[in-house]
Parts: sequence; C-alpha cells; structure tokens
Amino acid sequence: MNIEITDFDYRKERPVKKIKLTNDNSVSISILTMGGILNEFLVPSDKESKNIVLNFSNISDYYKNPFYIGMAIGRTGGRIKNGSMPLDGEVVTVPSNENNNTLHGGPNGFCYDFWEYSTKQNQDSSSVTLYKNIYSANDGYPGHMEAKITYTLTNENELNISYTGKAYQNTFFNPTCHAYFNLSESNTILNHELMVESSQYLELDEEKIPTGNLLDVGQTPFDFRKPTLLKEAINELQDTTEKGFDDVFKLDHTGKIATLTNSDDDSIEIFSDRNGLVVFTSNSFDDSLNLIKGKGQPYMGVALEPQTLPDTHNHENFGDVTLRAGEEKTYTITYKYNSNKK
Repeated sequence: MNIEITDFDYRKERPVKKIKLTNDNSVSISILTMGGILNEFLVPSDKESKNIVLNFSNISDYYKNPFYIGMAIGRTGGRIKNGSMPLDGEVVTVPSNENNNTLHGGPNGFCYDFWEYSTKQNQDSSSVTLYKNIYSANDGYPGHMEAKITYTLTNENELNISYTGKAYQNTFFNPTCHAYFNLSESNTILNHELMVESSQYLELDEEKIPTGNLLDVGQTPFDFRKPTLLKEAINELQDTTEKGFDDVFKLDHTGKIATLTNSDDDSIEIFSDRNGLVVFTSNSFDDSLNLIKGKGQPYMGVALEPQTLPDTHNHENFGDVTLRAGEEKTYTITYKYNSNKK
C-alpha cells in the first residue's frame, strides 16, 4: 500500500491537494481536497493503467460544468421539490439551485467546500478521511453538523466510501458519490452492460421530481434485473426528452445492488446500505466539457449514485434522512473493481 500527496491546483487562491492511494495490485484512487472529488480510479491495463472514472486536469473545469463530475454530494443527494421538507412539524426551506428546487445539497453543498484531511495506512488498506464542520450559515440547511468522508482502498480492489454525519441540531443527511464510470477505452458506455437489483423505479415529473408513484420495470427499458446492454436500453428512450437515463431505481434489497460490465470483461460491483440508486447516462454532455478522456459527448460515462430515495420527506414510503441532534450516522458505498482477463 502507498499514499502520495501532491499539489493538484488552486481554487480561490487556496491549494487543492491530491491524495493518491495505491494498493498492492497497482490499483489507485485519487481524491481532491476541494469538493471531495474522486479524480482517479486507476486500474492496470495494456497501456500501464486506465482511469475508469471521468475527470478533468484542473479544478476550474470541475466547476464550469453542471454535472457534478466526480464530486461528493451532501447534505442531501437528488432533488427536493421547492426546496422544502417537513421537520418536527414545521416546513423547512433550503436554498434552491435548479428552477425552484434544491439539487445535490443546493448552491453551497459538500462539493463546494474545501475539506481538511488525514490519512491512514494498514497492511491491506489505506484511506484518506476528509472532515469539516458544516453550519447553517454556510449551506442554508438547518443545524450545525460534523461531516466526515472516508475513502478506503483495499487489496481486494474495493473502494469503500463512508459518509458520517454528527448533528448538533436536527437536520438532514443523505450523501452520495457522483462519479461517472467508463470502464472501456471507448468514448461511450454504450458497450457496457448494467444490472440493477430493482423491480421498481420512480415516476418523475417534468422537473425530474418524484411524484410518489412507483412503476414496475417489467417490459420497459428500465428492466436491468438481468445484465442489459446500455445501447439497447438507451435506444428505446430516443423518443423521450432525456434520450437516456436520469432516473431513480428503488432497490429490492441492500448489499450488492448493481454491476457494470464492459465488453473487455472489466466490471464494477456496487454495494449500498440504502434503498435508492440514481442512474444517469450523461445524455446531455456536450463538447464544452474538456475531459481528459476527450471532448464531452452524450453517453460518455454513467453515474451510479446510491442514496436514500430523493425528496424523501415528501413521500412517506421513501425512507427517512433526518439526522437528530446528538445522533451520528454512517452510510457506506462500495465500488469493487474486477478484471476477468486471463
């Protein structure tokens, strides 16, 4: 195991550090101290290594695009209708940043923060923990909380991401990771197969806000209960406005929830302890994105974001993302890389 800390860039005249963790199998991840960004997930390949997540070469490009590429999302992932949620018998309003709605923690969410960090190295794993005090005056959410995000790389080629929130007043906590995966050398994920352990997906309105209705995936393009080629599923959505997936799946269980596989037999298995998975196939990417992989284009990557179902408090069967004063909660996402090449 190895840990390397370097200067990545500057943001608002402050240095952004890059912390690179490498395991004994030459698999590496790199985390940025600005935005908790997952900058690299490097795996061995015929060309020394390949990065299986989309990334940029500088910090400013991360904040020029509206797609949250690689970013840590909090306090809450997904969309909140009109930025309002009930809390203790009252309606709490948090800042909006998409139409009248709140998306991915609003205009001052986790991804807009600088984070302090510490590292730890063991025989079979290494980790970096980002930590910060989050105040209502900073992001507009109720209450002061301590937040920690720990990225751990193991010799089993697992990236474990744990999000811990400790509340000092009642608040909300539903964080996630907004990495975009592309496991191939191709500029699209159309040759990837996706499997999701989900029998239902959320009906969304024209602003992509859940209506509260759950729809069966059977006999629809949303049926990923068996590995399904993304090209075929996306082709069935070409008569829609989105022309691809930007959807929320209600998971059948916790544990292993999804697998993404490319034609070269590389795969990512995803594990989660929550009930929702957002799948976004980067349908609206365009050439204004100067990604290291190349100019942006539709279907360049797929974001797989485990979380509690969004707009939760407005739908009683979606779950509970309340974090009570004095309470501490930890949620974990695992992305496990596998290579079946001989």
